Amino acid sequence: MPVLVDHFLCRTDNYGVLVHDLESRRTAAIDAPDAGTIVSALNHRGWSLTDIFVTHHHRDHVEGISVLKSDFDVTVTGPRAEADKIAGLDATVGPGDVLMLGATAFTVIGTPGHTLGHLAYFNPIERHLFSGDALFSLGCGRMFEGKPGPMWDGLMALRRLPDETLLYCGHEYTAENARFALSVDPRNAALNIRAAEVGRMRQQGRFTIPVSMALEKATNPFLRADTPTLAHAMGLDPGMDPSVVFAALRQAKDDFT
Repeated sequence: MPVLVDHFLCRTDNYGVLVHDLESRRTAAIDAPDAGTIVSALNHRGWSLTDIFVTHHHRDHVEGISVLKSDFDVTVTGPRAEADKIAGLDATVGPGDVLMLGATAFTVIGTPGHTLGHLAYFNPIERHLFSGDALFSLGCGRMFEGKPGPMWDGLMALRRLPDETLLYCGHEYTAENARFALSVDPRNAALNIRAAEVGRMRQQGRFTIPVSMALEKATNPFLRADTPTLAHAMGLDPGMDPSVVFAALRQAKDDFT
């Protein structure tokens, strides 16, 4: 049986995401940025929350857990490596595990870097990827806790997912990410088209996700650090280890104004 996905803005620029398994009628929130907004979305859909899948420990992804646990009979599952940092966890998972929502299976993918235990959740049947703050459209999360090599490896695990996979990320950052992407990859035709589309979408108040991984692979500089174009943009030799190019790109984005 298929799943339904609903996404909506929480707080200022966080995305709330609900995933509803039609067979079991179980519903999971991907992270819990804001309990009130999530409850409103549940009520609009007529769904009852049964699960929360946490990607990482940052406050803007877990702040709603306690209220949601008091309002619903909910199981909260999150990164085993961050269990001591997330209050209210009932179960933990790690890279390579399979997490079930009723009849729907999610593969757990390790995406360290933004935080050390950051996880992404992938539904291989429906081809939905819930990436938290590891991967954004046209960008990636700041490397707050990890190192470039493991973070690059995690992004490569996401890049290997099928092209038709739909990316649902944790924030609406795409317009700002497009500005940086164009600054380092200005001759990328697909990127120029995507950036123009993003500008129109945001002017109309539309969300820029979900987006296909095929488009991200063609346009997101942080998924293309192993290309000569991006190495050259960072002033590095095309034969340089991609993780070094990735680190230079991440630093350039940190400094970008």
